[in-house]
Amino acid sequence: MVPKLRIAVVGGGIGGLAAALALTRKGHEVRVYEQAPELREAGVGMHLGPNGSRLLERWGLGERLRALGVRPAGMEVRDWSHGGTLVRQPMGEEWLAEFGAPYYTIHRADLHTMLAESLPSGTVRAGHRLERFTETGGGVRLEFADGSTAGADVLIGADGAHSVVRRTLAGPDTAVFSGQSAFRGVVARDQVPGLPGDTLLVWAGPDARMLVYPVRGGRFLTFVAVVPDPRWRLESWSAPGDLDELAARFDGWNTDVKSLVAAVRESRRWALYDREPLARWSAGAVTLLGDAAHPMLPHHGQGVSQAVEDAAVLAHCLDAPTGPDPSASVSAASAPAAAAASVPAARRAIAAALDAYEGVRRPHTTRVQLGSRGGGSQRLRPDEDGTESTGTMSSLVEDVSWIQRHDAEAGLPPLPPP
Repeated sequence: MVPKLRIAVVGGGIGGLAAALALTRKGHEVRVYEQAPELREAGVGMHLGPNGSRLLERWGLGERLRALGVRPAGMEVRDWSHGGTLVRQPMGEEWLAEFGAPYYTIHRADLHTMLAESLPSGTVRAGHRLERFTETGGGVRLEFADGSTAGADVLIGADGAHSVVRRTLAGPDTAVFSGQSAFRGVVARDQVPGLPGDTLLVWAGPDARMLVYPVRGGRFLTFVAVVPDPRWRLESWSAPGDLDELAARFDGWNTDVKSLVAAVRESRRWALYDREPLARWSAGAVTLLGDAAHPMLPHHGQGVSQAVEDAAVLAHCLDAPTGPDPSASVSAASAPAAAAASVPAARRAIAAALDAYEGVRRPHTTRVQLGSRGGGSQRLRPDEDGTESTGTMSSLVEDVSWIQRHDAEAGLPPLPPP
């Protein structure tokens, strides 16, 4: 019998819930501590690449993904001015055959709810904002803003780019501003009947880019409008976006884009930042996951899939003996000494497991994180004269096929014998 761990996950976003599900499936006792008074996910649509969906399918979520997500039939690059299609790349079944798992576009709230409902009742504790933690010989002690405390064998910081756990482990860091910001929102497709409900659309203009894709069965379209603006530096997912400014940014574009913008009733705007890759994620019994470990720009559409990959690898690495078999018989006289002697070995085993997790994941996520800074699959390739007038687009498959094809559970280091 392998002793199971008490694991505290700080942060109840998609990354934290994915970690909780992966670890719960291994039999560990998991508690997720979320600072918000209730568990809910803000935001709009998101991309779930084959590298993420293959893992969620293994966790038994394939049927719900098919019900709630959309598998785009194709991706089209359209001209920003006249609106004509410049490039169409089939997706759907072709991508399933190419990468071995589906590509989905899905509303963030739908995926978040799906993960939350897959966890045992009582796993998530809302209203718990972490203030500090300390590691002792017996584990990790967490202290929350309301004065409550908790103990765990392992602490996982999944608390986003502004992570308290990250700051404690690595010290303060400086956000790296891309010089761009993004408007985002959702529009009912019946408000823009000229746009398809099964296609990922990209319009790349001289000073902005519009990305549109379906969610919730194609009944709604998520839009993300990326614009250069060195003045807008608010790194917030919830800051309102000015609709008049959004309309002004796309004045003079084709009728489809202008119709879409005219249909927007609410938008959020966030400045696009990331951070420099960390040299270490882990110390002792504490580690990082998702945006807390590797906040990245959205141009590869990989933020969520990378967090799911983190969760799968972390659960594998922690699925190992961390101390003596608790069912083993120990005489009454020797029990206290045996228990004391087991603590250092157990702590060393946990630290080694977290080092193994970091050793697998950090080189991979660093490559994805830095690659996202280039704009990735949404960059237009200049023509021979240096212009981008033809709108030729680097193939999404060519640019990021190594990410989409990656199976985070393949080739993992073997676990030590029990």
